[in-house]
Amino acid sequence: MRGGPGEAERRQRWGRLFEELDSNKDGRVDIRELRQGLARLGGGDPDRGAQQGITPEGGTDPDGGLDLEEFILYLQEREQRLLLLFHSLDRNQDGQIDVSEIQQSFRALGISISLEQAEKILHSMDRDGTMTIDWQEWRDHFLLHSLENVEDVLYFWKHSTVLDIGECLTVPDEFSEQEKLTGMWWKQLVAGAVAGAVSRTGTAPLDRLKVFMQVHASKTNRLNILGGLWSMIQEGGVRSLWRGNGINVLKIAPESAIKFMAYEQIKRAIRGQQETLHVQERFVAGSLAGATAQTIIYPMEVLKTRLTLRRTGQYKGLLDCARQILEQEGTRALYRGYLPNMLGIIPYACTDLAVYEMLKCLWLKSGRDMKDPSGLVSLSSVTLSTTCGQMASYPLTLVRTRMQAQDTVEGSNPTMCGVFRRILAQQGWPGLYRGMTPTLLKVLPAGGISYVVYEAMKKTLGV
Repeated sequence: MRGGPGEAERRQRWGRLFEELDSNKDGRVDIRELRQGLARLGGGDPDRGAQQGITPEGGTDPDGGLDLEEFILYLQEREQRLLLLFHSLDRNQDGQIDVSEIQQSFRALGISISLEQAEKILHSMDRDGTMTIDWQEWRDHFLLHSLENVEDVLYFWKHSTVLDIGECLTVPDEFSEQEKLTGMWWKQLVAGAVAGAVSRTGTAPLDRLKVFMQVHASKTNRLNILGGLWSMIQEGGVRSLWRGNGINVLKIAPESAIKFMAYEQIKRAIRGQQETLHVQERFVAGSLAGATAQTIIYPMEVLKTRLTLRRTGQYKGLLDCARQILEQEGTRALYRGYLPNMLGIIPYACTDLAVYEMLKCLWLKSGRDMKDPSGLVSLSSVTLSTTCGQMASYPLTLVRTRMQAQDTVEGSNPTMCGVFRRILAQQGWPGLYRGMTPTLLKVLPAGGISYVVYEAMKKTLGV
């Protein structure tokens, strides 16, 4: 067999791959070169693949890399393992992996994915447009990745094809049982929390300006971006632009933790005897978890608004602000604006999800390389869908902020409908979008900072 045409063709193909990976042309492929090659040929987890793949059985000098013969031996071993994995996923043994087999494989690990998501995975490997994956496509896609079992394959698909399995405003991160057992889930939550903290701090001036314009802008004062910034600086100096940022960062951790724990409990209650949840059921579970988290931490939202709008010397700090509200306005003041806040989740989440799914469909239909959409493409999609979601829910957000900022006047508390009527009567429909400009200006830098910090934290934590 060694001299047969099939073996000769394989050795020739492996030789070309060896030459491509051997960037310094020293006749050996070391860990650095293999890592760079993995990154060029599809991303995934190059560090993990390089560390394990550079030392095949029979390698004489693992520290110095592999020469051509050792590299060919390694690829022969890889192909044998990949063939076994291919057969384990090819459930009907017809020589091809289709969409339903991808869904069944995820379901077996406790992760329910939609038909569209399974098609996205298939598109990342299907080079001939048949909507199936044959052995040749499978082998060429995974040859340099160190995948030992089906769980490794599904983990690779989940994290290298930008697979969306429920990461949005109301649906917390979805983790497989393997990720929970290995502790990967908390690392991803920590990475997200740090990214959120850095992003909020970096865009805090725009966030305070947004709240300032929502509460104080009107037809008469014609408050604009430059005027608002100058007014805040004159009143409290440059440092005043970061008022309210401390509690805005502080509430990330409890909100994320509560949402995650509530999501797991609600999923368990909805699932019952079912093996997995459908996408719609996960969305309902996530929405209820988001509402639970918001209900518990909502007093922090009110405190954040009050601290953001405070005048110099008005409060000594967070605790003093809470004390004054309780003494002067009572406990109910800590939940002022709660109703429009809860109602605002619906248009935000629906619009955000719908726009993001539409953009995914457009990307899939564009005919581009599906396996590695660039970070810019992913960031642009999330940014645009988030912006549309914010615009859809903005009137409710503005009413919520007005109610949070409203002190008790003459013994009467403002109602949601009352605030709506007052804004429409005094400012018309444009009044419901006061402060929208700094909101839109904040989206792109906030998304960019979050993306960069999140990726850096994942690398630091070994995700």
